[in-house]
Amino acid sequence: MKPVKIGVMGLGTVGAGTLDVLQNNRIEICRRAGREIQVIQASARDIKKPRSCDLSGIQLTTDPFDIVRNPDIDVVVELIGGESPACDLVLQAIEHGKHVVTANKALIAKHGNQIFAAAQDKKVVVAFEAAVAGGIPIIKALREGLTANHIEWLAGIINGTGNFILTEMRDKNRSFEEVLKEAQALGYAEADPTFDIEGIDAAHKLTILTSIAFGIPLQFDKVYTEGITHITLEDVAYAEQLGYRIKHIGFARKRSDGIEMRVHPTLIPEKRLIANVDGVMNAVLVKGDAVGPTLYYGPGAGAGPTASSVVADLVDVVRTLTTDPENRVPHLAFQPDALSDHPVLPIEACQTAYYLRIPVQDEAGVIASISRILAEQKINIESILQKEPEPGSNQVDVILLTQPVTEKQLLHALAQIGSLPQLAGDIIRIRLEGMNA
Repeated sequence: MKPVKIGVMGLGTVGAGTLDVLQNNRIEICRRAGREIQVIQASARDIKKPRSCDLSGIQLTTDPFDIVRNPDIDVVVELIGGESPACDLVLQAIEHGKHVVTANKALIAKHGNQIFAAAQDKKVVVAFEAAVAGGIPIIKALREGLTANHIEWLAGIINGTGNFILTEMRDKNRSFEEVLKEAQALGYAEADPTFDIEGIDAAHKLTILTSIAFGIPLQFDKVYTEGITHITLEDVAYAEQLGYRIKHIGFARKRSDGIEMRVHPTLIPEKRLIANVDGVMNAVLVKGDAVGPTLYYGPGAGAGPTASSVVADLVDVVRTLTTDPENRVPHLAFQPDALSDHPVLPIEACQTAYYLRIPVQDEAGVIASISRILAEQKINIESILQKEPEPGSNQVDVILLTQPVTEKQLLHALAQIGSLPQLAGDIIRIRLEGMNA
């Protein structure tokens, strides 16, 4: 059969890595796809810049729309990132009848509903495995491998930068600010690290995973998002003493009244496998009703791992070129007309256990007052830890672990605790998930 011709938009780290994988593993990829995959055109802002990949035989352009309009190209690979011009490029490629492969999580999370509807009309495929968790094939696992299951919940460490920071804080007793600077020096974090440390990157990915797991439209604007900038060495140490580790988790759970979709720091029992995922590695834990818990672990970023997923998508697209469009795997796992309107719950309705660090004056009766307020809100205490005051200080930390309660209940209790005259500082609140699997 004649080769499938590819156009690659973006020759950065992932773009160059994709060309390397296609060239280095050409024979193996052809054996798997059944046809040769040829990159005939690529775009970059600076086409004269030296690249690590072999560009011989590839037509270069500074205008990615040249690739979209090229009638010889069958599949467009979008590796530019961001929302603009990526969204216009992808929609125009679809309009021209081209299949699309992308690693762009923000694009899919925020514009995926529109893109998939357009692809459905044009009977083309949009593949996006590389948009979530780099080299881990979690999209394929959820969409195909676990298709027999009702997914009950999923939890993921899906941002390597945040995981690296929390790991270094725990293992080497280093401050958040110090580790962030190192992450930037190592290239794990951008000069502006907001997307990573405030949870926005993880929220993009969680939006995609939740939609595929539960069969709902993509709804990025409904993800509760909380970053890790307020996590201190004290909280990391206290968590360890209590048998937990703090991880930045994307969590989604289906309930009868709606779906929880949230990104935030989370205490996880140290014996859980996902609690032991360290450094820049990613992991996703999925609980299905038939299969039980399944864990997917691997590198979440980098040229090789992400290119691995991009090329895997290319092979899948090539395999589907001769498939009846009505019998292809749906973009979001469920048939487009079978997506559910199950609502996404506000964070106030979400239920979880909590870690509370309450700084108070070391006076008689203060713990009794805190316990009374929690009891009035029907919040049960799972365990309590009171630290000794530092020499010369009258201030102590009271550490509480609660049983699961709604966010609304806890906020009412914290408002009352916050008015106690013995309170000596801000109350630190971190959610706790048992990950009981």
